[in-house]
Amino acid sequence: MTKSLLKHRLATRADLPALTALMDRAISELQKPFLTAEQIGSSRTIMGLDTQLIEDKTYFVIEQDGAIAGCGGWSRRATLYGGDRSPGRDAALLDPATDPARVRAMYTHPDFMRRGVGRLILTLCEERRAPKVSSAPNSWQPWQANRSIVPADTGRWSRSSIIGAESEFHCYG
Repeated sequence: MTKSLLKHRLATRADLPALTALMDRAISELQKPFLTAEQIGSSRTIMGLDTQLIEDKTYFVIEQDGAIAGCGGWSRRATLYGGDRSPGRDAALLDPATDPARVRAMYTHPDFMRRGVGRLILTLCEERRAPKVSSAPNSWQPWQANRSIVPADTGRWSRSSIIGAESEFHCYG
């Protein structure tokens, strides 16, 4: 039986229970090859859902065949990582003239690993928040940290530009 394509939509508050369960399972299972049980427990302090992303309409739910396969999004806020209860939160808006947006809180359900969930989330972030480069005030250019790699003919960041500029692309949990 062939699986259907991945679908996406913006997350809503109604998704919170399902997203919390997905994140818990992803944290518990996908870190096992890399962390001890104690380290996984500690990581829960800095991982989780930041509901500000849902309120800002910058957080996506990825679905396949009616099941949530993953979630993630981007932020224009100063908070670098973590969920609602994580320490060091700062809801201040970043300056789009100088600060890149941040990819945040990406989680893949363990049953959907290696199926393109993470790639789709990154693509959505890029497409939704990579407008043409503009000098207009409040023109958000999330992947702008190093304009020297912005293709002159398009004025947009490409996925290869983002991947090729790891120090310029900010990805936070």
